Amino acid sequence: MEDSSPPKRLPEAPSGRQTRGSRIRARRGARTLPRTLGPGHGVIAATTLPLCRRRAPGGGSSHYPPEEPTATAWGFEGPSLRPGQPSPALEDWEEASQWTSWFNVDHPGGDGDFESLAAIRFYYGPARVCPRPLALEARTTDWALPSTVGERVHLNPTRGFWCLNREQPRGRRCSNYHVRFRCPLEATWGAWGPWGPCSGSCGPGRRLRRRRCPSPSGDACPGRPLEAQKCVRPPCPGCSSKTCECPDHILLGSVVTPSGRPLPGARVSLRDWPGTVAITDAHGTFRIPGVCASSRANISAQMDGFSAGLGQAQANGSISAVVTVVLNKLEKPYLVKHPESRVREAGQNVTFCCKASGTPMPKKYSWFHNGTLLDRREHRYGAHLELRGLRPDQAGTYHCKAWNDAGTVRSGSARLTVLAPGQPACNPQPQEHLIKLPDDCGQPGSGPAYLDVGLCSDTLCPSPAGSSSRCGDSGSRCCSVRRLESKEIHCSNYVLPVKVVAECGCQKCLPPRGLVRGRVVATDSGEPLRFAQILLGREPIGFTSYQGDFTIEVPPSTQRLVVTFVDPSGEFMDTVRVLPFAPRGGGVYHDVKAMRKKAPVILDASQSNTIPLGELEEEDPLGELVLQPGAFRRADGEPYTGAVEARVTFVDPRDLTSAAAAPSDLRFVDSDGELAPLRTYGMFAVDLRAAGSAEQLQAGPVAVRVNAGQIHMAGHVEALKLWSLNPDTGLWEEESGFQREGSAAPRVRREERVFLVGNVEIRERRLFNLDVPERRRCFVKVRAYANDKFTPNEQVEGVVVTLVNLEPAPGFAANPRAWGRFDSAVTGPNGACLPAFCDTDRPDAYTALVTATLGGEELEPAPSRPRPHAATVGVAQPYLDKLGYRRTDHDDPALKRNGFRINLAKPRPGDPAEANGPVYPWRSLRECQEAPVTASHFRFARVEADKYEYNVVPFREGVPASWTGDLLAWWPNPQEFRACFLKVKIQGPQEYMVRSHNAGGSHPRTQGQLYGLRDARSVRDPEHPGTSAACVEFKCSGMLFDQRQVDRTLVTITPQGSCRRVAVNGLLQDYLARHPPPAPADDPAAFAMLAPLDPLGHNYGVYTVTDQSPRLAKEIAIGRCFDGSSDGFSREMKADAGTAVTFQCREPPAGRPSLFQRLLESPATALGDIRREMGEVTRAQAQAAGPLRTRRGRARQ
Repeated sequence: MEDSSPPKRLPEAPSGRQTRGSRIRARRGARTLPRTLGPGHGVIAATTLPLCRRRAPGGGSSHYPPEEPTATAWGFEGPSLRPGQPSPALEDWEEASQWTSWFNVDHPGGDGDFESLAAIRFYYGPARVCPRPLALEARTTDWALPSTVGERVHLNPTRGFWCLNREQPRGRRCSNYHVRFRCPLEATWGAWGPWGPCSGSCGPGRRLRRRRCPSPSGDACPGRPLEAQKCVRPPCPGCSSKTCECPDHILLGSVVTPSGRPLPGARVSLRDWPGTVAITDAHGTFRIPGVCASSRANISAQMDGFSAGLGQAQANGSISAVVTVVLNKLEKPYLVKHPESRVREAGQNVTFCCKASGTPMPKKYSWFHNGTLLDRREHRYGAHLELRGLRPDQAGTYHCKAWNDAGTVRSGSARLTVLAPGQPACNPQPQEHLIKLPDDCGQPGSGPAYLDVGLCSDTLCPSPAGSSSRCGDSGSRCCSVRRLESKEIHCSNYVLPVKVVAECGCQKCLPPRGLVRGRVVATDSGEPLRFAQILLGREPIGFTSYQGDFTIEVPPSTQRLVVTFVDPSGEFMDTVRVLPFAPRGGGVYHDVKAMRKKAPVILDASQSNTIPLGELEEEDPLGELVLQPGAFRRADGEPYTGAVEARVTFVDPRDLTSAAAAPSDLRFVDSDGELAPLRTYGMFAVDLRAAGSAEQLQAGPVAVRVNAGQIHMAGHVEALKLWSLNPDTGLWEEESGFQREGSAAPRVRREERVFLVGNVEIRERRLFNLDVPERRRCFVKVRAYANDKFTPNEQVEGVVVTLVNLEPAPGFAANPRAWGRFDSAVTGPNGACLPAFCDTDRPDAYTALVTATLGGEELEPAPSRPRPHAATVGVAQPYLDKLGYRRTDHDDPALKRNGFRINLAKPRPGDPAEANGPVYPWRSLRECQEAPVTASHFRFARVEADKYEYNVVPFREGVPASWTGDLLAWWPNPQEFRACFLKVKIQGPQEYMVRSHNAGGSHPRTQGQLYGLRDARSVRDPEHPGTSAACVEFKCSGMLFDQRQVDRTLVTITPQGSCRRVAVNGLLQDYLARHPPPAPADDPAAFAMLAPLDPLGHNYGVYTVTDQSPRLAKEIAIGRCFDGSSDGFSREMKADAGTAVTFQCREPPAGRPSLFQRLLESPATALGDIRREMGEVTRAQAQAAGPLRTRRGRARQ
């Protein structure tokens, strides 16, 4: 992401010996790569540089991307362009490719300007540039080529760009450059070839088949070109009585895990010999006498909880042979690819794809249509289901199930729509979509005015005839805007242009790019988790920044985004989160809490040790861990007898604040293969190390004793189980059950404690859970709105809604004694449905706290004081009273209004008053998701309601696919969104509305034409009475959507009221003076500028953030603007920090209309009054500045 201030100086890239010429050719085999567009772009195979930390000059600590190696270290020298040297032209590319967006991580200064590819990946995220860029283009931020400005630069697509001040002509320094890269488009594989012959001469083998990638590079297609399959030839000679009766021979073997840990108790057998012939001892070894050393006998081993393993004996002497059998721990299957919805015409073909992973790898798949199992022999399916010559009766939902030895898993459902011949998939007539017009465009006293600008239905279209039916379905098309029409809206004394949707049609879909951004901080102190490694499943994808920020691009076909943050210092638990995202594309922001590990305690491995679980004040521990003498072992299975440093960190649900730090999303795969929720009684992470070293130890069996008196819900004592977290899937897997055990331990109370005892092995997995599978489940419907008017067409997408299940104390529903689980969901165009526990018989058996955030901003739910109103809350009576809706400030107005509590009363079957939401039965998820806006639901609204946005070309920021290519589009690039804000300080007795008017400034085709309007109300500074500030968005300057020419937006800032401009940021004023032409500045009641092309920072009062989500870009920029910094974030206005322009406003005399009203009624008179007032101020300032100028003049003499 692009920061609004330059990052720390990157190390200089030495030039070395420079090559002449305008291009470098790199060879990949006998193929010659194309030339590059722009100055001196080399085409060289890329390598990824690791991130590192180095010492800043002077001994301080600073964090940098890796240093640029010298040209000698690189093994080649980047091409350079000398002043006046022409740039090469673009030749035809031999493979499909496209340009990335522009990047700028460094501002010129010191030694020059450096745009390192490693730094770009560090600051923008590794996914923003492909692994092997084909070319690089560099331009100044004024969009000039280096040859045009007469500067010598160095470029290399695998390393980046650098410009050195010492190499420039005398008196010239490097300009500020930004760069972009040419990346190959993802190619698709051709069809698989035939299977090859089976390997080996007897027994089991494997055969291969291949596929070709049409890309000239040969490696641009994702996945592997080879696929293997097991096959069987005639049986090999087994260990029969003739070949294995060698009395003096012996077979020595061992059974281990992939990490080398020995497995005692494994059952060993010989092929073709019935039954078990040996069992491994405590060291995982076994001996089988009489096996001929040269027989190459096949040995199999089995053990509960592990998949079967096979090994072949190898002779290591004349009378002995050895074998090692590796067993993998059984893991339930989990889906890595779900089937996707499709639209087809009758007679076309369709392919649904499903892929599962696990140990062992699932081989059996079943497919279901509308819940009915499809015949395997008829459809001949496996992981893929292909339907040919579609009929209308084949429409509906499809899902798959995958099996292995550990269990089954069910995929999500995909919907197949089969259109009749001639039936349109996309209605050419747009649907109604209302946008709010400026207040002065409606009738006086009639409220806000709305305009129908049209909307194309959010539906898929069938693929073109003859397109591939493979899983990728690269020909996907969507219903989108085909044609716009221009209209004019007559407002008070001006005309407002607008473009409305005139026609919809099927066009190629914009690829949905889901983005998750956020920040990882410590739960206890709020300090950022710096440079934590980020894992997506098992794959490392990057690191958090110095401020703990992260950006993750959601891989295609993802349904659960499981992310792990690993603290490099080891002070925090591994933070495993399942982060909700917007599946239709767009950005979502998450605050992630990392829990600090408990302080270590030293244990004696030769003694029995007890560690309590849960240490809340005035509360008994929930349980304890008991480690018997000799329970500790090294990773290779050898006993450990020294001192042990143990850190057991317990997430106690009796502490309501701990829910934010709880790992995963408390789900498991049930016996039907479906994701089901758990109710937790506590989670604990165990870290065992040899004292004084970093060696990690294992332990087992470890007894887990739980105080049954702490479990209050009926039936939960009997159902409690011990679970461990699979960090790859984010799912909990059962470890053991619990049994009752009495204890006469001394205690203050008279009654005897009852403990539940379970056992666990502490090995590879270190995070455990005391959970109960809960069958009383529901869904809760929530919607978010732009303001507290709750207008249906002003719903907000991308809001993260969180529901925390609470266990109320008997008779005290408002005073819960524990939380049981939590869930989050992201609002879409029809809100969000959150899973929760509920009860039919007792409405208050479970309660819930529901909150909502958008980019760090907390939304407010509907009020409940003095009593909740059905029309405001959104829930009909009498169900609303039964749910007991209460906003968090219901009993105390001084509390924050950021959530609400409800009783989770499950709807009663057959009761019409409870059949229409907002709580739905567990099996009615689809009804919840598709419920109309008129159905009951809970509501949140954005607090910052004093905002207004108007775009000439309508665009829904929560739906990137709604973008339309037009020169007047506010956002010119649907793949990258750059948000710009100006901080306006106002000296006045109240808060004021500030408007930015944004029009074409320098582009010949848009000059003078409106892009849009933005209104923002100023916010008071709590530290400075009589002062407020507004963060006002303006349209960033830059290329328009056609990418041919830049436009410097003409921005006019005007506060409402009797205001005059009294100060402009000196740096901003100097920048605008050095980058002509100047904007007209004859209006003292406004501030006008041709917006800068450079992403200026807080020192200029300008805040610029680039992101793949428009909403995230704006939220981050607003947070920085409030804070007055280029890397901070605040929701409390700091009016004196980082301002661009200052206005002084005063209350008009009684009966005098506002400035806006005066300008509308009599512009000439109003401007005359303003000029007269400003003239008086100017003369007073000139008189005060006269002596100062005299003194300065004498000083110069």
